[in-house]
Amino acid sequence: MGMSKSLPYSSYVSLLKRELIPALGCTEPISLAYAAAWARKVIGRLPDGFTLECSPGIIKNTKGVIIPFSGGLKGMVAAISLGLVGGNACRGLNVLDSITSENKEAAINYMAHVRSDISQAESTDSLYICLTVYSGNDKATVVIKGHHTGIVRLTHNGLNLPLPAEDCESGDDNCPIDSMTVDEIVRFADTVPLPLIIDIFEQQVAYNMRIAEEGLSGDYGLNIGRNILSGESSLDIRTMVKAYAAAGSDARMGGCPMPVIINSGSGNQGLTVSLPVIVYAKDLNVSREKLIRALACGNLIALHLRLPMGGLSAFCGVVCAACGAGAGITYLRGGDARKISMTITNTLASITGMICDGAKASCALKIATAVDSALIGHELAMQGKTFDDGDGIVGTDVEETIKNVIRIAVEGMACTNQEILGIMNS
Repeated sequence: MGMSKSLPYSSYVSLLKRELIPALGCTEPISLAYAAAWARKVIGRLPDGFTLECSPGIIKNTKGVIIPFSGGLKGMVAAISLGLVGGNACRGLNVLDSITSENKEAAINYMAHVRSDISQAESTDSLYICLTVYSGNDKATVVIKGHHTGIVRLTHNGLNLPLPAEDCESGDDNCPIDSMTVDEIVRFADTVPLPLIIDIFEQQVAYNMRIAEEGLSGDYGLNIGRNILSGESSLDIRTMVKAYAAAGSDARMGGCPMPVIINSGSGNQGLTVSLPVIVYAKDLNVSREKLIRALACGNLIALHLRLPMGGLSAFCGVVCAACGAGAGITYLRGGDARKISMTITNTLASITGMICDGAKASCALKIATAVDSALIGHELAMQGKTFDDGDGIVGTDVEETIKNVIRIAVEGMACTNQEILGIMNS
């Protein structure tokens, strides 16, 4: 049976193509580098200085994460300097993938003397960047809003220039974010013709497993993934699932120069929603088709929860991604929409309070914690057990519970970013 007229296959496929894209490095500093690369392209030379106004989430998520190809650099000035010196504006979220060692040294030298003025923007948009670069009287301004490559204004000396084509997000704007339900998502995963989605998820498997394996073998952050493995006497599937998910984040937050397939604008969320399902599928020895359909289910569940919360939030998006991972694992094991709904409810009932205090090494431990909760939620669901309406934020059904969590993220945490920033900057 096909999808209903209101939710055609094409809408879901378009949403997946828009959101599940490659990104090299944490997407907030990369967004700054992308803006800088476009500013340099407009002005035509390395500027004398810049002014930056941006939303709290950009500040928070750029402070503690290592930028790829930077030799360990962190922060907004470093991201902008790398984008100005060697960024390729036409590469979208892979803007820094051609940075050379010479570019890195040039960026370090540039940082030592560049004039910069950085402030928090008054804009209420959760993802907002206004970067102006100048050289003498020559100025270029780039404004990004809504998503990491969403340039909404590009000017040269006050004159508006044509906006760049979307070079890294290919879906349309008519995706069914508001009308999605868990039941519809599961039905899509069950019935969508495999050729429509297989390339999307084959790429997710290849990219995200590659960086997870690098995280397990390399030395990144606190090596959370590797420590999970070494701390267990027997490596059961639950241990492996958590270790791989955490290791991917270890590497990504530690500046590993490997792209990942993101979800909801986040690499950590892309890793969290996919790696547990991939590792679990290997242990179950399921068919490739079953894995692809489980990933479709899990990724769409994560998007269903996270996208209504807005671009950047004080709510840790890994919670949404872990719900998707748990849903994908339940799907792998033959669970229907009812048990997938139970898995989501059980997971949200336990870890909804997790905050986002910026991108950094400890994200890997948050991911391991969230995935562990999702696994417990999945196991309860497979036994037909779930929390009842009125148990805290749990609603009458999974959709009401999801709406409750979105309300907490959007309304309940409206001032939380400012408090987190105050603590981080004190």
